[in-house]
Amino acid sequence: MGQEKIVALDNVNVNIKEGEICCLFGTSGSGKSTLLNMLAGLEKPTKGSIKIKNKRIDKLSEEQLAIFRQKNIGFVFQSYNLIPSLTALENVSLPLIFQGVDKNKRDKRAKKILKQVGLEKRLHHKPNEMSGGQQQRVSIARAFVNNPKILFADEPTGNLDTATTLEIMDLITDIAKNYNQTLIIVSHDLEIADYADKIIILKDGNICDIRLKKGEAL
Repeated sequence: MGQEKIVALDNVNVNIKEGEICCLFGTSGSGKSTLLNMLAGLEKPTKGSIKIKNKRIDKLSEEQLAIFRQKNIGFVFQSYNLIPSLTALENVSLPLIFQGVDKNKRDKRAKKILKQVGLEKRLHHKPNEMSGGQQQRVSIARAFVNNPKILFADEPTGNLDTATTLEIMDLITDIAKNYNQTLIIVSHDLEIADYADKIIILKDGNICDIRLKKGEAL
């Protein structure tokens, strides 16, 4: 017997403007995380194309993609993905090491962004010495430290309580707006919709609705 063909996304057409805050909503299995991964260049579509800054990223090699992501993209994850043995300062500095930035410059930049997220007094704390909200702030600082053009956030508040969720969303969106960065968020939390300029709702691998901030369907 042949293997069953599973279609994660089907005939999806998305246009996200520079500086826009876009939320991808849907239940588990709707295709929202797959769409985010494709937009970020972590997965390649079997058909169609993905264009960022007039560049077909689906045509890039793995090495070219890695360089493109390093220069243009930041990530925030639900599970924080911090290195346990490193301090907040060292975790945030890590992307700059791969860019060849010298230690003085990367420490200066990391301290600046950690101050922006309210952790200037936690520079030398390791993840197990911080709360979940503080760890996510470190994750946010790390995502923004190389000044990415686009920030992808996959369920960034999934492990947080309501009050901390709102604090984290205020933080992410304020930084993105200040630097005119595009923000693409995957979530199932409807409270996050209030922060979005555009809401894309997926179901069974299809876009079933796109709404603007005013609540109007496109």
